[in-house]
Amino acid sequence: MDFKRLSDLLFPNINTTPEDMEKKYPDRALPEGAAVTRFAPSPTGFVHFGGLFPSTVGERMAHLSKGVFYLRIEDTDAKREVEGAAEGLIKTLERYGVSFDEGAILDEEGNISDKGNYGPYKQSQRKEIYQTFAKALVSRGKAYPVFTTEEELDRLNALDKKAEIKNTDWEAEAEVKRLQMLEARNFTLEEVEENLKAGNPFVLRILADGDGERKIKITDLVKGTLELPENDEDFVLLKSDGIPTYHFAHAVDDHLMRTTHVIRGEEWLPSLPKHLQLFRYLGFKVPKYMHISQIMKLDENGNKKKLSKRDMGANMDDYTRLGYTPEAVCEYVMTLLNSNYEEWHMQNPDKHYKEFPFSAKKMSVSGCLFDYDKLNDVSKNVMSKMSAEDIYSKVTEWAEENDPEFALLLKTDSEYATKIFAIGRGGKKPRKDLATLKDAKGYMGFFYDELFEVVDEYPENFDRNDITSTLKKFLETYDENDDMNAWFEKVKAIAESLGYTSDMKAYKQNPEAFKGNVADISMFIRVAVTGKMNAPDLYTVMQIMGRDRVTKRIEKMILSI
Repeated sequence: MDFKRLSDLLFPNINTTPEDMEKKYPDRALPEGAAVTRFAPSPTGFVHFGGLFPSTVGERMAHLSKGVFYLRIEDTDAKREVEGAAEGLIKTLERYGVSFDEGAILDEEGNISDKGNYGPYKQSQRKEIYQTFAKALVSRGKAYPVFTTEEELDRLNALDKKAEIKNTDWEAEAEVKRLQMLEARNFTLEEVEENLKAGNPFVLRILADGDGERKIKITDLVKGTLELPENDEDFVLLKSDGIPTYHFAHAVDDHLMRTTHVIRGEEWLPSLPKHLQLFRYLGFKVPKYMHISQIMKLDENGNKKKLSKRDMGANMDDYTRLGYTPEAVCEYVMTLLNSNYEEWHMQNPDKHYKEFPFSAKKMSVSGCLFDYDKLNDVSKNVMSKMSAEDIYSKVTEWAEENDPEFALLLKTDSEYATKIFAIGRGGKKPRKDLATLKDAKGYMGFFYDELFEVVDEYPENFDRNDITSTLKKFLETYDENDDMNAWFEKVKAIAESLGYTSDMKAYKQNPEAFKGNVADISMFIRVAVTGKMNAPDLYTVMQIMGRDRVTKRIEKMILSI
């Protein structure tokens, strides 16, 4: 077979060579040890929570080593591409602080453009590059065309899944595929010319030289040393439209963009022998691979299963809608990625998560378990350290999109709202009332007459006359100019006058000697003012609400008892 002639027949319009591409995309001038990493999603829908893992790992590895982190859009599957998904993807990643040094970006008009010297960064725009290397493989006898119809291609590329499950004769099926592959390899130049003249499409397949019975060894930075069977499958390199498959595009792009570390999900492990074979055929240096374990969740029966696209929390937009701040989600991701992150954070509570010395060696081999309770704990901690002004801004922005009426209340008096958010902030032990921005309405709603409601009823074991008397006596002595000590002394005086003690030690020693204690008296007032038995510091609440609102609330409660 004249392979040079074959390559010219298949790619008559390709005049560039691999050498031309090597000159166009030279080695990067970076410090020794600098990592070049990428996030390379397909624009087929929303950004999956799992996508935050490889992108975070890639960003940390590149920037901690003074390297480069870039975004590549793998849009070679036009049938699955969702309109606007690539643009949405870029916006979502930006929201979650995933900063790229180069790659696909949004310009001022909101269109995707390139930043950097190694583009185009959308694979659909790199057709000539792929075909240049495809032609070179054909000219060396490493790839060959298969002319056939679309229906035949589909049948040749993959087994019907239902039939595959039902089929128990795996050896016979494998033998059929092997014979099909051998038959496809058997062709002449004359047949190629005839097919081309007839306008018949072709796919380009690799000519595999592997033996599935033999093993290859490779070291994965997460999984360790792996033994995988050699690739003996003539998999497709170029589809009938001239667009590459993931396998071929991955090899060409990661080489030309000078990627040093390929970070992806462990579902790609079975494809690794194909990629190693391609790198060998193309004469490329093999990058270091990191296959990240799948994110798991517990099902109804307590069994672990993969976090699927249908699960709540899989879509990154879920976190925005539920009111989780990007800072909280990103810090939660760090707790899942590195087992020593929480220990570091305890020792460095005021440092940003990006200051953490991330290490691939500390990544989980078995898989991470998604846990909403843990996410909420992390989020409460993150939000407790934000300033009142920052919380006000974030909550208002979220409410404008998700709860316009609440947003209007917040914006009507921003100073009032900010004072509410300031309760318990600062100091070594700030309050941790909010896990999400969405929680703010339930937490602070009682401050607004439009949202106020009595949520908790007074316990049945307390005399209603005592409650009424407490509220009346409080109004008789209430002075908003009192400091906290003077205010509380008046509350204690009310307790003593009604047979409730202000001496907590005496109450603990002999509770039956009293109707109750000063905490119960405070609770009577708290429910009247806030509608809840549990609320922030009552003195501070009243100071923010002001005399008129406090008085009206208590008077209304007296009438309702």
